[in-house]
Amino acid sequence: MKLQLLYPLLIVIASSSYGLLSTIIKVAMGHGFTSNEAVSSQYIIGFILALVLFLFTQRKLPKINKSGIITIVSAGAITATTGMVYGLALNYVTASLGVVLFFQFTWIGLLIDCIIHKRLPNRYEALSLVFLLGGTILAAGVLDTDLSTIPWQGWVYGLLAATSFAIFIQINSRQIEGMPTVTRTFLMSLVALIMISIFLSPEIIWNGTLFKTNLWIFGIILGIFGIILPILLLSIAVPKVGGALSSILSAMELPVAIIASVIILHETLTMLQLLGIVLVLVGMVLPTVLAQRKNAA
Repeated sequence: MKLQLLYPLLIVIASSSYGLLSTIIKVAMGHGFTSNEAVSSQYIIGFILALVLFLFTQRKLPKINKSGIITIVSAGAITATTGMVYGLALNYVTASLGVVLFFQFTWIGLLIDCIIHKRLPNRYEALSLVFLLGGTILAAGVLDTDLSTIPWQGWVYGLLAATSFAIFIQINSRQIEGMPTVTRTFLMSLVALIMISIFLSPEIIWNGTLFKTNLWIFGIILGIFGIILPILLLSIAVPKVGGALSSILSAMELPVAIIASVIILHETLTMLQLLGIVLVLVGMVLPTVLAQRKNAA
């Protein structure tokens, strides 16, 4: 029973760490950095942290078969893609709305899982999605917002980030024989760093922006909560829990993001938004509780 609860809990912790990213990036932008610089610092310092962790715990790379290489490269590339398009979305929308758009990975991930396994959502998953989507509408404050004023780029980049993260969860559900989680995290962060170096702002290393300003502080925070914690924990838990339930449990990202934006960015929180957060939490816990009751019966 304890192990059955442990893996869902790890996914909840990982998704909670993702929920902090939009607020941290917004704070970095408030200090004069661009979203590209903030996201680049996340992946550069995230890789350094993963490298240090690897050298202290593993030191040697295991033999990887072709399937494992494809999984590592795909997961690393998708991780970088998620960070890049999410950072672009935050140029056009608030932190709270950005995370709501990102949150759509819940139903997108379930849809992908159903397509892959050629099945329909079970009743627990369907009921959970009703709570999640209803809670999302309320938590986002959509009912009190003039959505027509939001640039279309914000919608597109936000939904692309959601789709990218949903794909990442599915890829991460694949186990790689003989590969420790720390090594997997290190290799994925290396692939992600290569992607970021091609498409974003690697020049923050040699022009002094990363270490001669306080950008490195944001890089450490983003690296821990955006690279180390989520990749480590998701790599451990998703293969045990499965892609569909992992997408639902990752809903914890929304309440954490809304609360962080209220506390740190002083965005408003209404009673409707609070009700929405409660509904999201119910939708997140529901399938796990019902499944355990069914197994116990």
